[in-house]
Amino acid sequence: MRTLMRRMALTASLGAMLIGGTLVHAATALPDVHRTGPVEYLSGGVGLDESRAIESAGRQWPLTLEFAARDGQHADFLADVKVRVRDATGQDALEATSDGPFLLARLPPGAYIVDATLGGRTLRQNVVIRPHQPAKALFVWPADAAPDRS
Repeated sequence: MRTLMRRMALTASLGAMLIGGTLVHAATALPDVHRTGPVEYLSGGVGLDESRAIESAGRQWPLTLEFAARDGQHADFLADVKVRVRDATGQDALEATSDGPFLLARLPPGAYIVDATLGGRTLRQNVVIRPHQPAKALFVWPADAAPDRS
C-alpha cells in the first residue's frame, strides 16, 4: 500500500512539474509588452513557441491582428506591417510596426478602423471590440506584396 501511495505521489509531483514547466515556458515565449499612450500592445509570433504563446494569450487581449500573404493555396506569415488604429472619432488609438504575424492590443470597447500597410499597400478593416469578447482581424495581401524572401 505504501509503495502505491509513493508512486501516486511521485506521479502527481512529476505531473505538476511538467505542467508548471509548460506554463513557465509559455509565459517566457511571449514578446515584451509595449505602451503607446494608454494602449498596451505586443507583437511577434516568429517561431512556433512564440506564435503558440501569442495565440493562447490572444484570448485575454481585446484585439488580435494577424498578417499573411497568400499565393493560391500557400500562405506566409508576415512581419514589419505598419499598423494604425483609429477610434470612431478618427483619433489615433495605436500606431505600431509588427515584429511578426501577430499584434495584440489592449483597447477599450468601441468601434475602430484598422489600417495595415505592407510594401505600400494598405488594407483596411472595421473592428468592433465588445466588453469581454476579444475581436480578431486577419489581413491577407497577395504574395507579390510581401518582401522578397529569397
